[in-house]
Amino acid sequence: MDIIEYAKTLLLSGKLEDKLLDPAVIESYSGSCIDNDLKHMKPKREDKIIFSDQQLKFPKKSTFHLDERKALAMHFFANHELLAIEMMAAALLYIPVEDEYSKRVRTGLVKTIQDEQKHFKMYVNRINEFGIEFGDFPVNDYFWRQMQKVKTYDEYFSVMALTFEAANLDFAKYYGEIFKSVDDDKSSKIMDVVYQDEISHVAFGVYWLNQWRNEKSLWNYYKESLPDLLTPARSKGISFDSEGRFKSGMDQDFVDKVKDYKDEFIVTNRKEW
Repeated sequence: MDIIEYAKTLLLSGKLEDKLLDPAVIESYSGSCIDNDLKHMKPKREDKIIFSDQQLKFPKKSTFHLDERKALAMHFFANHELLAIEMMAAALLYIPVEDEYSKRVRTGLVKTIQDEQKHFKMYVNRINEFGIEFGDFPVNDYFWRQMQKVKTYDEYFSVMALTFEAANLDFAKYYGEIFKSVDDDKSSKIMDVVYQDEISHVAFGVYWLNQWRNEKSLWNYYKESLPDLLTPARSKGISFDSEGRFKSGMDQDFVDKVKDYKDEFIVTNRKEW
């Protein structure tokens, strides 16, 4: 199986087991992208985990002593991991990359997919221990709707690595501490694994944007590469993890500007840094 067939399997097969296919099956990293855009494309999913318009609220931290609420939180996290797998597969399938960068970008994405599959399995195993199956709650497609606007790899890395995965540095650390506060060390350790892997995922995006930004600052290049209606506010969580960002290769100027950035997005407006 070449990398294009592998990406098609992850994105276009509705079977959950296919989306978790081990990248070890890839025999070739060559292959041409699909000559189209993602505007009207959606990943195929089994009926139980198909995208829903139902708005489900994330559980409040004050309820995390209840297994059902912890399971709901991890169900959200598991869907985010599955979305990440599908978004990365879409990047491999639909976004062209110059030959000199092709194999390095593709191998890096595949390594990241492997991590996301690992995270998904950890979350699902944990919610199973709480008596919940993946798909028992409705799942949203917000991340995917941002992916539909992406046409280049600088846009992709700005959306995925420096926005959504960067925000997860904050969320993984924050919720890891909440799980620990209710004596759920098993869930806390899962969040720590995700956090440590997320640093390398963000670093992957930072590296490539630094390769392509020329004389522009990383901050300006990043902002210019974001699609309409997505702002740096989405790259932050409930707390702000400077340490993880520095480890990922973000410079001081970038970290300061992200930390100080404010707009109307409610999740990042309600916090104290």
